[in-house]
Amino acid sequence: MKHIDFYACLIAAIFTLNFTILEKEATGIGQTAECNSSSEGRIYEMRTYTTHPGKLDDLHERFINHTIPIFGKYGMVSVGYWVPEEKDNTLVYILSHNCKEAAEKSWADFRSDPDWQQAYQASRTDGPLVRNVESVFMKATSYSQIR
Repeated sequence: MKHIDFYACLIAAIFTLNFTILEKEATGIGQTAECNSSSEGRIYEMRTYTTHPGKLDDLHERFINHTIPIFGKYGMVSVGYWVPEEKDNTLVYILSHNCKEAAEKSWADFRSDPDWQQAYQASRTDGPLVRNVESVFMKATSYSQIR
């Protein structure tokens, strides 16, 4: 039951943050790739990072000081970040992208960014932070308030 409650809270947070996403879009923050005509519109990416024991705080630092600003540089809109109550060493976050093609281009640009590469290597001096990454792309249903 708690597992279901966690995901229900994530969904509620997405609805609440819809205004923030629309506000960012209105200010001209965009993806670095064009969407093709067959794209079905905005998509969301839920990523779950499981860290090595004792490395979650280091991951938070890397996100705050490096990752999130670099996401913005490539049009990746941060919807929200969460730490599950029942799962240690875990960070869950959701990004918004214009379409799947834009997400793929943004991730490629992000990974090749010199600032990211430097921050990534610097954060690993005492060993890797992340043990596992899961990514799920999602599209809003026709009855979703976030559409």
